[in-house]
Amino acid sequence: QVQLRESGGGLVQAGDSLRLSCAASGRTSIEYEMAWFRQAPGREREFVAVISWSGVGAVYADSVKTRFTISRGIVKNTVNLQMNNLKPEDTAVYHCAAKILPKMATVADDFDLWGQGTQVTVSS
Repeated sequence: QVQLRESGGGLVQAGDSLRLSCAASGRTSIEYEMAWFRQAPGREREFVAVISWSGVGAVYADSVKTRFTISRGIVKNTVNLQMNNLKPEDTAVYHCAAKILPKMATVADDFDLWGQGTQVTVSS
């Protein structure tokens, strides 16, 4: 059974940077498409970024595309999210997600596996 675990969240000020990481454990013999979603209190879970299994292609939400960078780690089925110039509206629980089929997606229902999430809080 595959589990995803996020790390790297925290409390920062507006304009600061954070780097989130996610690692899959368990059955990692296949490469997963991996993504980040976030959910703020009282709001729906929203797409942030997705990266292909090969690491070549990536798609970002418009709200983050000039500030965030998603990348695959050296270890199989790890993914990072470099977040620069953070804004208070970026405050949310950030969840790592993975899907088996090799087709990038931006809808939460298309993903098979989810991590518990890591809190990111940006103060103004």
